[in-house]
Amino acid sequence: MCIRDSNINGYIDISNVLIQLYFFFTIIITSGKGGRLFQGVKVHPAMVFIFSFLLLIFIGTVMLMLPKMTNTPNGMGFIDALFTSTSATCVTGLMVEDTVNFFTFRGQIIIMILIKLGGLNIIAFGYFMAFAGRLGFKVKQHDVIEDFVNKGTALNAQAMLGKVVAWSIGIEIIGAIMMFMVWKQDMFATLGDRIYHSVFLSVSAFNNAGISLFTDGLADMESGVGTSYLIHLIVTLLVFFGALGMVAIFDLFDPQNLRERLKKPWMTISFSTKIALYFSLILVGVGAVAFFLLEYNNTLAGLGPVEAVITSLFQSVTRTSGFNTVDIGLMSAPMLFLMIILMFIGSSSSSTGGGIKTSTFAVILADVTATIKGLNHTSLFKKTIPNALKSRAYGVLVIFIVGNALGVFILSISEIEILNSRNDGMLALVFEQVSAMGTVGLSMGITSELTTVGKIVLSVGMFVGRVGTLTVAFALGKKLISKNFKYAEAHTMVG
Repeated sequence: MCIRDSNINGYIDISNVLIQLYFFFTIIITSGKGGRLFQGVKVHPAMVFIFSFLLLIFIGTVMLMLPKMTNTPNGMGFIDALFTSTSATCVTGLMVEDTVNFFTFRGQIIIMILIKLGGLNIIAFGYFMAFAGRLGFKVKQHDVIEDFVNKGTALNAQAMLGKVVAWSIGIEIIGAIMMFMVWKQDMFATLGDRIYHSVFLSVSAFNNAGISLFTDGLADMESGVGTSYLIHLIVTLLVFFGALGMVAIFDLFDPQNLRERLKKPWMTISFSTKIALYFSLILVGVGAVAFFLLEYNNTLAGLGPVEAVITSLFQSVTRTSGFNTVDIGLMSAPMLFLMIILMFIGSSSSSTGGGIKTSTFAVILADVTATIKGLNHTSLFKKTIPNALKSRAYGVLVIFIVGNALGVFILSISEIEILNSRNDGMLALVFEQVSAMGTVGLSMGITSELTTVGKIVLSVGMFVGRVGTLTVAFALGKKLISKNFKYAEAHTMVG
């Protein structure tokens, strides 16, 4: 598809409306009249965050159902449009249709916009909470806000939002430029196509969306991207930093922080950044080594040592994004099982990825280690983990396990044809469910075969996995009259 063939004049009217609405709400907010308009209205941050994603998904669904968004005469059905919009907004990447052939240029642009807005919405939520008070809203549960942005950034969220937008766009532009320079010369018909593919893939990679404009993803051999190993390396870097999280990126690479650490060598990166960086590297290392060893005579067969290493590293890093350079359905059962575990853990907090998060995994691992050693306190990186943090970590783990188990149970009923037609049908359903709730997007090739019930189940899984299990729990939980009470202690045998 040539970018010059697309008619983008229709977007001018839409952009004008959006700009006018933006200025309208900006004037209300900055004039101070908003405070009188919404005075006394109580808002639960978790509910605001959830409904912001629901609104974005709904708008995306309606847009994708428009006739000019697809190359089919009847357009896209509601369930498929809902599934696609949820997948793009929740930066998952599971697709029921071939992105490059099924959607027009306009449809692909809508998908890219949903990916970008979905990736930014984590920090944008903190910004909204910061100026909500100016509208007169009474914001409750400030600890929920601190799950998305730390205390320092929450107090200066407007500056933080601008910084996030600037840095994320900057990283995506750098990624697009690097891709533009290393694409094979004969891959695209026009210069516009080359630029467009570079931008789309860079945005999708950094936001861990896993959606590409190639029929078989980055494993597509016909287009040549399957053997473009420099492209694979660039995507690997973008996915890794996207999964690391903006807060960790700022802590590691912000010029002010770098200068301060040079002046004060005793200063180190923050506790949360250590968890994000070190555990991400450990998981990447374990996944890459395991993939190389388990798949060397399987999906890596015929590749040279360098290509095999790059492919192993790529698949380990992109466990959070859904990109693949090998056929996932052909992977061995042990590697598929390990991939399920890696997808279950997922990326870092405040990142564009999903899963229970590396922070949850780190806290639980530290607590289990302390229990085995008989220690009275749980510590990590010479810091004591408070009981409240441990409770949250176990809460996320339990909700994630129950959510995936419930999803697999329903899929085992609704997707009976997949179970009957495949020897690995149950493994494929488990893989699909964990991939959806972990907002990963990897699949063993059954996404397009799902029934309506299956698509709805996975859509719910993607949504819950994106907004966060704790956020949903906070939103649905009842408010306690008082927290200052304690029941009598009890004892029972455990284990």
